[in-house]
Amino acid sequence: MIISVIKEIKPYENRVAATPTTAGELVRRGHTVLVERGAGLGSYFSDAAYEAVGAVIVEKEEAWSRGELIYKVKEIFPEEYQYIDDQKIILTYIHSNAHLDQTEYLLSSGCTSIAYEDVIDEDGAFPLLSPMSELAGKGGFLAALHFSQSVHGGQGILLNNVCGVESPVVTIIGAGVSGMGAAQLAGNLGNRVQILEVNTKAMEAAAKRLPYNVELLYSNRANLEKCLKNSDVIINCILWDKTRKDHLIYREDLKLMKPGALIVDVACDDHGAIETCRSTNHAEPVYTEEGILHYAVDNIPSAFAKTASETLANATIPYAAAIAGKGVRQALKDHAGLRRGLTTYQGKLTLKETADKYGIPFTDPNQLIETF
Repeated sequence: MIISVIKEIKPYENRVAATPTTAGELVRRGHTVLVERGAGLGSYFSDAAYEAVGAVIVEKEEAWSRGELIYKVKEIFPEEYQYIDDQKIILTYIHSNAHLDQTEYLLSSGCTSIAYEDVIDEDGAFPLLSPMSELAGKGGFLAALHFSQSVHGGQGILLNNVCGVESPVVTIIGAGVSGMGAAQLAGNLGNRVQILEVNTKAMEAAAKRLPYNVELLYSNRANLEKCLKNSDVIINCILWDKTRKDHLIYREDLKLMKPGALIVDVACDDHGAIETCRSTNHAEPVYTEEGILHYAVDNIPSAFAKTASETLANATIPYAAAIAGKGVRQALKDHAGLRRGLTTYQGKLTLKETADKYGIPFTDPNQLIETF
């Protein structure tokens, strides 16, 4: 199969779907790997490094036109719509329920699209989402460390245990992969860390891994209000169902917080768990609402592009190799977890949450494969 590694065009997106190492693995399996010129430069992978492992460097038009499997990181942007037709297989983060225009175009094109974020493994975990979630959680805490500084608009506190002064309080919502990433850094730097979680098994697992200064609290309204009042930083690490109209933290709740406190929304669901959160970017990462600084960059891992690209490529290559080696139909038949990530197929929407949100007819992918 011809696999095209595309250069990302999202502003401040520096990741690349395949590293020279993983591109070389695909070449060794007998596939043709086309790499758009400069695709890896943001992650410090040169074109020459790809050529050294047998990949072919091509210009944008050729990468899109010849590629059968389009291997990306971020969603498809309007400028890229022209390259997609019913012969293309798209493998990337799609976030279809956040981008209606993209979803409609993927459907109208007839292409096959598979979303990293919805692929599951045999345990029901999300193997292509978790590597970026960990980086997002850790990066979210590092952003808090940065923007808590007075020179960056914060209240001028160092998120660290400093002798003679009270330790800062960092509240993390969610003990999933991103929440644990944030908690590990915040806790190891000596902050007083509070984690709000509803899953008792997740809390028990977190307690075994985290230092003594991390307190695990059941997430209810009383505990949330306590955390809003005493926290210097709140880091949201839970995804919010986009069909929901309610919020976890409402605008009026910000009045409970310390003046100058900071909210970091790692999940970055616009007006989701946190009513006042809206997506930002690395150029203009923060804004203020009700006297509270907000950081809601929607691609935090791009700040650590080389690490992010390596971890993402290592996670996705088994799936890319299965599609390329077996063909997309057989790969979908053989791998139930990959099937869970199927978003569109020949004009059919196969992701239920997106169908529910927008009222688009849903096709069950498990029933779809019976027609192959």
